[in-house]
Amino acid sequence: MNNEFSLIINGEKVAGSAGSFDVINPATEAVVTTAPLASVEQLDNAVDSANTAFKTWQHSSDEERSTAMHRIADRIEANADELAEIIVMEQGKPMFLAQAEVGGAVAWTRYNADLEIPVKIIEDSEHKRIEAHHKPLGVVGSITPWNWPLMIAIWHIMPALRTGNTVVCKPSEYTPLNTLRLVEIINEELPAGVVNVVTGHGEIGGAMSAHEGISKIVFTGSTPTGQRIMSSAAGNLKRLTLELGGNDAAIIMPDVNVDAIAEGIFQTSFLNMGQTCACLKRLYVHDDIYDQLTTKLAEIAQAQVVGDGMLAGTTFGPVQNANQFRIVSELVEDAKQQRAIILCGGEALAGNGFFYPPTIVTNISDGTRLVDEEQFGPVLPVIRFTDVEDAVARANSASVGLGGSVWSADIKQAQKIASKLECGTAWINGHAEVLPHAPFGGCKMSGFGVEFGEEGMLEYTLMQVLNINK
Repeated sequence: MNNEFSLIINGEKVAGSAGSFDVINPATEAVVTTAPLASVEQLDNAVDSANTAFKTWQHSSDEERSTAMHRIADRIEANADELAEIIVMEQGKPMFLAQAEVGGAVAWTRYNADLEIPVKIIEDSEHKRIEAHHKPLGVVGSITPWNWPLMIAIWHIMPALRTGNTVVCKPSEYTPLNTLRLVEIINEELPAGVVNVVTGHGEIGGAMSAHEGISKIVFTGSTPTGQRIMSSAAGNLKRLTLELGGNDAAIIMPDVNVDAIAEGIFQTSFLNMGQTCACLKRLYVHDDIYDQLTTKLAEIAQAQVVGDGMLAGTTFGPVQNANQFRIVSELVEDAKQQRAIILCGGEALAGNGFFYPPTIVTNISDGTRLVDEEQFGPVLPVIRFTDVEDAVARANSASVGLGGSVWSADIKQAQKIASKLECGTAWINGHAEVLPHAPFGGCKMSGFGVEFGEEGMLEYTLMQVLNINK
């Protein structure tokens, strides 16, 4: 891995004028390297560059954009090993998962490259024709989290490019390296200023939210930060796509085959060590199969190999940062005080690194912090229920509504139950599956707007109606 990382502003590598900051490997707590610390003045320069580039890029043809994006996908593929290594070093996930993240980034880039921007014919009569077109907004500000640093950057950047916008990226200060390298790669294939990247702390994100030169912010992260962005964005009425926190509930009906579903429940609960917005985070299990399923989940958890993601055989990496590690530990300790039963895990591993083993918690219910608050880590509370309507009510009691799921052998009944869940996506016999062609977004305090598919792409556009009198 190259240890030299720079800001990219107007196609040029630039050192951070505010200095630099350390990037920590969560598996060792050692410094991976330093990242450039941008100043607000450098953010202004990046926004100015993006606005200048927009004057030309907005008029590029569909074919030009699509071809350029396929070339970017080729370049990501050519640098896949390096990008995966950076992900493991700064984010902590096992290598196989980092490789899957790079593969997903390539697939999402190609999907967006091939999307068509629709023109809707509203009326075409003898004397009048009305058409609805979609035009780019301008400069899109992308603010990304630390859990999927490459994938989420791709989710933000690619539909913006496809629709003729330009971009200024600000990755999480915990995981800035991958985005810096990604934007460097992108700039090998695009005109200067079309995609820029600045790194730093909350000051830079706050300045982006209020910046008069940015027309839209797309943000993935916590609800409190999303609320601050929404408030700051009022100055120039920025468009917003906010994918915020979730505390996804799943309802497991008594007719399931426990052996058949247990692995799927485990993997969708502990995807990326539970550090995924759409992970299954509250598991409501019918009393008839509660003991059988929790025992099976504990067996799967105990079979995981917890360790450094760079080591062969590791299946389960660390929590990404010290603050999230502390939150996970506090929630488990509180559950213990409430007389919850820890079936497996429940204690941080000794030694360096933010290692917390996959933890299954039973004898717990709503009203406990571990159930009511999003843990965003490797802990799953399992709640017993007997009445499905009660389970639905408890699932809906959260202030957030990103995803939810119902697991049952009776698909029609599962659909009826899933339709009652207050969430943006309801899965049946699955969870946490996001796809490039399926719109994804939340409700309530999980934010608004959708990503992915045609609907997600059009969030980066302004509709202009052409009213033609013949």
